[in-house]
Amino acid sequence: MVKKAIGQVTPEEKNEIQMLFERRNGLNELAKIVTAENADLYEKLVRDLGETGTKFQAWWDRMAQKYQWESAEDGHWEINFDTCEIYLVG
Repeated sequence: MVKKAIGQVTPEEKNEIQMLFERRNGLNELAKIVTAENADLYEKLVRDLGETGTKFQAWWDRMAQKYQWESAEDGHWEINFDTCEIYLVG
C-alpha cells in the first residue's frame, strides 16, 4: 500500500472531520453492545450512524472538490490529524 501526500486542509476543516471521525468510531463501538431488543436506542443509533456517515462522506467530497485532490480507482484518502495533511492511499 502506497501513501502519497496530496494536500492539506485548514485546522478548522480538520476539526470538523476529526469530530465526525470520533463520533463515527464511538457509534460503531456502541453498536457492538446495543441490541434490537432496546428498540428506541437501537433506532436512534442506526439513525445517528447513518447521519454521521453521510456527513463524513460529504466532508471528503466537499474538500476533494475544493482542493482538487488526486484520486485513484482503488484508493482512498486519509488525514493526519496532527499536521492536517491529506494522503492518497492505494
